[in-house]
Amino acid sequence: MTPLLFSPFTIRNKTFKNRIGVAPMTRMSAAGDSIPREDVLTFLKTRAKNGAGLVYTEAVVTDYESAQGYPGQARILNQNQVNAWKTVTNEIRGHGAVSICQVFHCGRMAYEGINPANRVIAPSPVAPMQENPLTGMPYPVPEPMSRFDMDHVINGFAETAKGVAAAGFDGFELHCAHGYLLSQFLSAYSNRRTDTFGGSMENRYRFIREVIHAVKAVLPEELLFLVRISNWGIADMDVSLFSDAAEWQQMVTLFSEDPVDAISVSTYDYSQNGFDTGRTMARITRDVTDLPLLICGKIHDRKSAEHALADADLVLSGKSMLLNPDWVADIEADRELPLYGSEEAGVAYTTTPLP
Repeated sequence: MTPLLFSPFTIRNKTFKNRIGVAPMTRMSAAGDSIPREDVLTFLKTRAKNGAGLVYTEAVVTDYESAQGYPGQARILNQNQVNAWKTVTNEIRGHGAVSICQVFHCGRMAYEGINPANRVIAPSPVAPMQENPLTGMPYPVPEPMSRFDMDHVINGFAETAKGVAAAGFDGFELHCAHGYLLSQFLSAYSNRRTDTFGGSMENRYRFIREVIHAVKAVLPEELLFLVRISNWGIADMDVSLFSDAAEWQQMVTLFSEDPVDAISVSTYDYSQNGFDTGRTMARITRDVTDLPLLICGKIHDRKSAEHALADADLVLSGKSMLLNPDWVADIEADRELPLYGSEEAGVAYTTTPLP
């Protein structure tokens, strides 16, 4: 009998040859043309060749005005960018894997001068508490978004979705996690608005719903539409972005009412207790939705991957996939494998070619 980890799984019209995927990971390797380095694109192709059933891109930013938060971020808004990504999606498909492009806007997770229009925008004028590790300076207080800003940002997501489709991806993922713009709207920690986009969870979700429907309007029907969520942000990591399990589940329920095909839950550790409930984050998510679930966070060997599937349908690995080209074969052989840390994964942010 085929182990569950290596059995196929279908989400709507796409069948994954196994339950193992490459997690989306920020690389910051794109030059002025917003196209990642060739070794970064080759990394994605190689992981598909070496057995991953699902391959995510790094998060791609959505416009040239206010979306960028880090140097060297990728975009998919012009023909040259589309052409570069099309070579990747063609090869991933040729190896029998599914490709998904993750898309986001950094919002307040940015600094002066990083965006071509020199703007940092967010739901509310609330800056992260910690210093920016890239600059060693406090994050700037962002401009609160006007209705005009919202429409402009929504258009950026829609235009990027067109690029994702043109480049031949099998799916589009809306990044609503890690304290970036859409996550900033969802969390009362960063969303202090008093209009119809702030206050209750339904109001905080309202902007995300507008983005979802704008993207769906231009995305070909055959492409999967996923969302990624988390209870932690890349800044102020000790702050819970949601007050309790009930608020988290209310958010999940709202996503489930929209045209979403699957939910990806990002954690520090897939096995950790979520909101002191005695259940994992995947479990408390699954309790309120019938949508397929993806999970990541310290999934590093066969035992952890199989254990994670108790509460999810597909497992994603970041550091292990990054540092070990043969990770899928190694877990199939049930080899003893290390749990890598952030220091080892730091190679991703250097000019050293990826393995």
